[in-house]
Amino acid sequence: MKKLHLIRHAKSSWADDSLSDKQRPLNKRGQKSCGLMAKPILNAGCKFENVFCSSAVRTQLTIDLISKNLPKHPFEWQLDDDLYTFDRDDLLAWCHKRDNSMQEVVIIGHNPALTDLCNYLSTSTVDNMPTCAYAQLSFEGEHWQDLAEGSMELMVLLKPKMLKS
Repeated sequence: MKKLHLIRHAKSSWADDSLSDKQRPLNKRGQKSCGLMAKPILNAGCKFENVFCSSAVRTQLTIDLISKNLPKHPFEWQLDDDLYTFDRDDLLAWCHKRDNSMQEVVIIGHNPALTDLCNYLSTSTVDNMPTCAYAQLSFEGEHWQDLAEGSMELMVLLKPKMLKS
């Protein structure tokens, strides 16, 4: 069984309009959301194995803050410029290239690509993966190359607003 974990970057700042899209950091709400979401993502079954992050600053800050909020569960991640995309087909092609020895893959990326990929791969419909949302999809197959429309089941969907009291 394969699991695909999708994490959308936390809320980014638009305060400095001189920054390119790729350079935008997180705002205060985004920083808080990372702390709020870290343990629920872990408790939902994300082992943080094979973690791949878009090269955008906001995605890197998101996974860094999630990691810092899980000090008893250290993990590493790697940047992949191919994940700086807003297109579902780009993400699907990226998934198809994963090594089949990987049972689980975590992507920290962007919308609309993440929402569109989640809806394409699963039989569920997600209206929108808001900032810092987490989706877990499972696949009974053995090969990432076999991922196709409706081939996965949406197991978990967590949003920051669900966790705020």
